Amino acid sequence: MAFWRTQHGAGVALIVLATLAFAMLDTATKYAVTLVPVLMLLWFRYVFQALLTFALRFPVQRRSLFSTPNPRFQTLRGVLLLITSACSFFGLRYLPVGEFTAMVMLSPLVATAMAAWVLKDHVSPRRWLLMASGLVGVLLVVRPGGQVFSWALLFPVLLVVSYGWFQVLTSRLSGEENPYTTHFYTGLVGAVVMSPIVVFSWRSAALLSYWPWFVLVGFLGTFGHLMLIRAYARASAPVLTPYLYSQIAFATLAGWLAFAHVPDALAWIGIAIIAASGVGNALLSAHELAKLRRADLAA
Repeated sequence: MAFWRTQHGAGVALIVLATLAFAMLDTATKYAVTLVPVLMLLWFRYVFQALLTFALRFPVQRRSLFSTPNPRFQTLRGVLLLITSACSFFGLRYLPVGEFTAMVMLSPLVATAMAAWVLKDHVSPRRWLLMASGLVGVLLVVRPGGQVFSWALLFPVLLVVSYGWFQVLTSRLSGEENPYTTHFYTGLVGAVVMSPIVVFSWRSAALLSYWPWFVLVGFLGTFGHLMLIRAYARASAPVLTPYLYSQIAFATLAGWLAFAHVPDALAWIGIAIIAASGVGNALLSAHELAKLRRADLAA
């Protein structure tokens, strides 16, 4: 019990809570998009985040909530997450929650490759091997003849790319921005971009009839990201990243409970490989960071 009272223990608990929220978000979204227009749901998700973040943080931060030295990066980051969410909302209409989540969890590995290209970060051969292993896992999940092989696979592919760029940009902004300010602008950018678009599929009757689903999706998305912020304020990324992959387990369980869907044998193997490669990537990062700290102490 002593571990859970430490900063690292609190961070782990918060990151697991975030992954549970995201798994519930995907499950709720998969059902909600059968009831209401996708664009309305997407618009509400970001309006809810912007308004709730403002309500919670403005009394604390006041005008500093709006202060950012990187307005262009904040805008680009918000657009990238909006693209990610749109791919998720549309993709979940056609793909099972568990397999969809497993494919999406390849994003940290893709972000590592993008950082090597854009930020010129060094990537070790072992890390490239882990990326290749994750890709093999995805191929097992999406193989021809499998349960999820269809044109809808374009959505998770685009999502992984957009979210990979999102993570690279987030890494670029870390240390320069207040995380709650970034969270507010993410919701604001999504709401502003979606407001003129949602007009074309607006249905007031759907909002009035199914408002609990709008609120649930908005709350889970906002709550999950807030828990991520609070988790990373208490523990480092190498400590927390392995626990992100608990989302695969939560999503698969939720897909079974809500939709009676169970992945087939090869898909299970693929999911396990994706999770193992992701956890391995996180553990390798922790090892490299510890080695770098020892070298600094010895210098």
